[in-house]
Amino acid sequence: MVWWRGRRRGPKAVRRYPVPLTAHQLWMVSLSAPVGRDRGVSRTTLYPYARVDDDGARRRLAEQWGITSRGELVARLDELSRVGYRARARRLTGVAPLAWDAALYTDIARRGFACGLIGEGDAWTALKNIVPSVAGTYGSWREYADHYLLGRQVWRDGLRGTDDEAAAAPQAVADAHLRSLLDPANRASPWNLAPWDAIRDPDHTPSPSPSRRTRQ
Repeated sequence: MVWWRGRRRGPKAVRRYPVPLTAHQLWMVSLSAPVGRDRGVSRTTLYPYARVDDDGARRRLAEQWGITSRGELVARLDELSRVGYRARARRLTGVAPLAWDAALYTDIARRGFACGLIGEGDAWTALKNIVPSVAGTYGSWREYADHYLLGRQVWRDGLRGTDDEAAAAPQAVADAHLRSLLDPANRASPWNLAPWDAIRDPDHTPSPSPSRRTRQ
């Protein structure tokens, strides 16, 4: 408890990256919204946290993914884009939930950018690379959410009997988080700020609402 109180909080991420995202950029960042349940995440900036925490991004990549270098990051992104967990899911369920892999891919790319393994331009290029497959597979955030939850269930079932089983949040927690993201009354949901069809419309810079400025 003493350590937590004494820990210094970094500056707000929007102070380091003040240029607001365009509608297309916000849409791409929003692909990782299902992953970001932690307190302090940012769902409206390329940087994954509301406050600067480069060390936190580095730790998460190392502890959860074994990623400590640019080469390892690029290899993991390539694997998720080509095969990912959906290959196993197809064998077990007959369905290949691209959304689960796309959400992880986006989350990893954002954290790789946060800790300096890739630059901002490379991070945006990585996100752009998965847009055609994701936008061509789904027609709404609800469809994307359904496949994300399916992929997560298959992943979680695969942890049974392993040391990692207890660390995974219950499926009900993920279900509740997705319901919140899909709730049209949730003004904090990036999926309401960047509707699914925004990626198919001409790009523009959305006008920030008061609630959005407060969240950032």
